[in-house]
Amino acid sequence: MNETKHSRVTEFVLLGLSSSKELQPVLFLIFSLLYLAILLGNFLIILTVTSDSRLHTPMYFLLANLSFIDICVASFATPKMIADLLVERKTISFDACLAQIFFVHLFTGSEMVILVSMAYDRYVAICKPLHYMTIMSRRVCIILVLISWSVGFIHTTSQLAFTVNLPFCGPNQVDSFFCDLPLVTKLACRDTYVISLLIVADSGFLSLSSFLLLVVSYTVILITVRSHSSASMAKARSTLTAHITVVILFFGPCIFIYVWPFSGYSVDKVLAVFYTIFTPILNPVIYTLRNKEMKAAMSKLKSRYLKPGQVSVVIRNALFLQSK
Repeated sequence: MNETKHSRVTEFVLLGLSSSKELQPVLFLIFSLLYLAILLGNFLIILTVTSDSRLHTPMYFLLANLSFIDICVASFATPKMIADLLVERKTISFDACLAQIFFVHLFTGSEMVILVSMAYDRYVAICKPLHYMTIMSRRVCIILVLISWSVGFIHTTSQLAFTVNLPFCGPNQVDSFFCDLPLVTKLACRDTYVISLLIVADSGFLSLSSFLLLVVSYTVILITVRSHSSASMAKARSTLTAHITVVILFFGPCIFIYVWPFSGYSVDKVLAVFYTIFTPILNPVIYTLRNKEMKAAMSKLKSRYLKPGQVSVVIRNALFLQSK
């Protein structure tokens, strides 16, 4: 009896997004293209920020880190979900399931703090412009990024502690495309009511506290912007719109999943797709379309690496090598 393992269940069955065999090839194509767009869009932001010296500022440093986290958020489960659309039985080992739980909370917890850091950066830039570069030094930016990963690690460790020692000995079907913690704990062979409350309280505290900090920060910033009408404030207003849009897109699904008392799993599944796939793909679109500096830097990057005629030369050389 003392020799208890994590579980007698060695694997879980993921029910995925749809049981329709006709729909799965279509979903495979759609999500493959979306995942490719996530990788290309966010890597493009990272490459643009690192290669253009004009973007070596605190705001773009934090933006590049947000793009990196978005890639991580999209990659912890999406590749497996895409591969599972091609197979009939979608299984995941117990250890891989725990790994997914660990990474989803690590990355989403880190992203929340990065978004708070970006709000703080905008607060200093707009409300204390004369002291901006002193306050938001490179050292402070690195510390903010390290804090975001540290908070994410502490958050995911506390979440995983609720699950590791649970006995799983019966049902093993998870009604999602990845191991979502609230759904996995419901499969344990014991009453998990208290544990479920602790999980919701843990995630809810991080989500709501981060969200409230963001609301307070952006409220103060918007009041400051409204009291000024200069051209620089108009630019700040445009930047703030992008930031606030991203915050709403990210925190909306998180708050609904972990705080709102839904009983239907289909709603959770749609929201899970939203924050693991659609938010990471919308972030680069929002930040580039509304940002003249980013668009100018991307045009410069394009002219540097894709000079007129360069693409045709590459294609011609490739065809020549193939013919040989």
